Amino acid sequence: MNSEIDALLPQVRQPSRYGGNELHVVKKAWDSVSLRMVLAFPDLYELGMSHQGLQILYHIVNAQKDMLAERVYTPDRDLEELLRAHRLPLFSLESQRPLADFDILGITLPYELCYTNILTILALAGLPFRSAERSAAHPLVIGGGPCAFHPEPVADFFDAILLGDGEEAVLEMAEAVRLGKENGEDRPALLERLSRIEGVYVPSFFAPEYDGNGNFLGMRTLSGTGQVRRRILADLEGASIEQPPLVPLTRIVHDRLGLEIARGCTRGCRFCQAGMIYRPVRERTPEKIFAMAEKGIAEGGFEELALLSLSTGDYSCLSELLVRLMNRFAKEHVSVSLPSLRVGTLTPAIMEQIKRVRKTGFTLAPEAGSDRLRRVINKGITEEDLLSTAEAAFGLGWKLIKLYFMFGLPTETEEDVAAIPALAQKVLKAGRGGNCRVNVSAATFVPKPHTVFEREPQLSMAEGYARMDAVKKRLYGKNCTMKRNDPRMSFLEGVFSRGDRRLSRLLEEAWQRGARMDAWSEHFDLTRWQEAAAACGLELEHYLRRREVDEPLPWQHLGVGVRDDFFAEEYGKALREEYTPDCRVHGCQQCGVCDLKTLKPVVHRCKHDDAVPDPAGAEAPPAESSSGKPILRPHFLYKLTYSRLNNARLLSHLELLQVFFRAFNRAKLPLNFSQGFNPTPKVSFSPALPLGTESLAEFVLIDLFEPLADLGAFVKEMNRQLPEGLFVSQAVLAGKEHAGTMLTTYHLRLARLPVQEELDRVMAQESLPVVVMRKGLERQLDLRPLLSGLRLTEEGQLELSLFNAPGQPGGKPVEVAAKLFALSEEEIRRARVVKIASEPYVVREN
Repeated sequence: MNSEIDALLPQVRQPSRYGGNELHVVKKAWDSVSLRMVLAFPDLYELGMSHQGLQILYHIVNAQKDMLAERVYTPDRDLEELLRAHRLPLFSLESQRPLADFDILGITLPYELCYTNILTILALAGLPFRSAERSAAHPLVIGGGPCAFHPEPVADFFDAILLGDGEEAVLEMAEAVRLGKENGEDRPALLERLSRIEGVYVPSFFAPEYDGNGNFLGMRTLSGTGQVRRRILADLEGASIEQPPLVPLTRIVHDRLGLEIARGCTRGCRFCQAGMIYRPVRERTPEKIFAMAEKGIAEGGFEELALLSLSTGDYSCLSELLVRLMNRFAKEHVSVSLPSLRVGTLTPAIMEQIKRVRKTGFTLAPEAGSDRLRRVINKGITEEDLLSTAEAAFGLGWKLIKLYFMFGLPTETEEDVAAIPALAQKVLKAGRGGNCRVNVSAATFVPKPHTVFEREPQLSMAEGYARMDAVKKRLYGKNCTMKRNDPRMSFLEGVFSRGDRRLSRLLEEAWQRGARMDAWSEHFDLTRWQEAAAACGLELEHYLRRREVDEPLPWQHLGVGVRDDFFAEEYGKALREEYTPDCRVHGCQQCGVCDLKTLKPVVHRCKHDDAVPDPAGAEAPPAESSSGKPILRPHFLYKLTYSRLNNARLLSHLELLQVFFRAFNRAKLPLNFSQGFNPTPKVSFSPALPLGTESLAEFVLIDLFEPLADLGAFVKEMNRQLPEGLFVSQAVLAGKEHAGTMLTTYHLRLARLPVQEELDRVMAQESLPVVVMRKGLERQLDLRPLLSGLRLTEEGQLELSLFNAPGQPGGKPVEVAAKLFALSEEEIRRARVVKIASEPYVVREN
């Protein structure tokens, strides 16, 4: 462990983001492999750990004996500033190695407003921004993800970019780099080797051309390579990951077990890039999904299971699969969610199952307010469909429906805009009064590359605000509200979605001016971007204009597999309001992706016996009897003593609770739960430790409805389920816990130890008044009544014993030592504290 980094982490917000000791994390010996890859997500840990793609690649690479993969996420501003101040490089989570030590730095391209975070990662890694400025001593920087299909604004920063599915290609790229290293190849030869892999785009092998006025004329091929075609995984079933899921130690955006049940969507919505770049649809079998769910929940301990797809409701066997999953996991208090549902796929049977999840909100995406405009975009749903779905949802007990719309879709009129609030009010009326609510969410439409509308203009910011205001004025009543996405953020997203390589200069300039985390509204500042554009001589609005039919596009050298004339045909059908059916059920629509031999839609037929209820019992154990009275269960109370060391000290108290709850789930403990709508396990923990403090003397009390047969075996099982740094030393039947004053002893490892005379002088004082900060306010505190003892240990540490009384202000051990011995900020930063013991303090009478 890097001691410098180790000293920094307790100083930042949510240091658990950077600990790298999640359950099931893979840590390989550095010298045991010949190829080392670090996978980077250009946003905060909470978003990056919610991303399925990075975890898939992580496990695929680590399954290879001769390769390793580690992870890194964009650090928050506080850690970025600390790393700069102490001149430390950005490090991987697993080994805390500098990123520059790896052979490959793989960066996900998830969203255009993450682009400045890529520069943050490169800068903190000590790598030149541009591929042309890097040498053989630097790792290869390889990108991939949704934005890989229109990457020109960041293309100069990458050595290579993968278009499409990565399950097979990632190993081919890793092996190419390994062979190149082994053969001593220079960087151009290595890039040439990579370019021969299907789906790999090497930006330096293409050059943009411009006329005298700076207008884009197209991409010139420098190496003889033609259009780069995306990599498509034909068999999703065979690519299933058998490795246990990484289990985060802190709350993340999507804190659940995500299972990809299908990839690709063939609905043909004309605005949707994902529907084009992930074709064709490829489903997993219900049997495979169920097996993955059982394994993932058993190994992860998650409280929620999410079925993921671009359109989960289109999965051919959804109803049967949902019933089976609900029956299997309801009794374990695990909910099943479907984040991506579509009007028209929500059958009464599916809605009945979703109702069992007890969702508070129901999200529907009409996209447009009128049936006419929905025909233009090929949405395939009518107002009648939407209202009948809303009525059914309200009838099944939902109180909130969220509606998602876009402004600025092609051919949109004032009547289409006015139809949005009118439709929202009709949906509200479908609730037939009561406490039903409708929330309208609206965003400016961004015409994405590789879609039917890729040449359409984007609304200006002023137009976006005007249309949003027009809708908001027509929404009335406290039960119908609106949340709008910031048109300024949509503006910048549109610029980078449709931009060329000149924008790399803009990115560097804005980054130098402080642009970071632009996808987060609290960090976004359009003025900074406008000033950077002026400095670069760029007109940002120019990128949002209409592109003429014969005008070259900055992404035309990258192929998604769809015929160019298919887009033209679909555009004509949009103007005529003609429907293009879904090829999964209505036959091939000749888009050009499939050869119908090796590559074709994979859709499964349902087996009706999948819906047979689980004989073990379909519901959670009832908390109440048929008479409504709580069922009386026996109670067996056990006390677990455990230690938390090394990076486990970076967990907050709430994070620690989540870690243990999930460990109890995996260990299948027969926990008693509280009563009520949201039952929780009956578990209590020792008082919270100051963040960064280690301990050998923590405890947790668990209330079980069955006794533990073998305490020794239980301790071993708990330690198997806990992440690195947490270790249970003992489990015993518990008696009544002491509720009075505790005497707690700490050992402090300090850069400068006080001498014995200083300790004696402190202990001789009758009062030790100090000023401390509590909840942002200064407080007067007398340390002397808290102080029981001070001594120097044989190991050269300071032993500090403090009283802790319920309801009385206490002192943090480092804070107490700093006040008593005037420790400097640097000494405080480097101090390590271990809680050695905590015992009831009993005053003995003479």
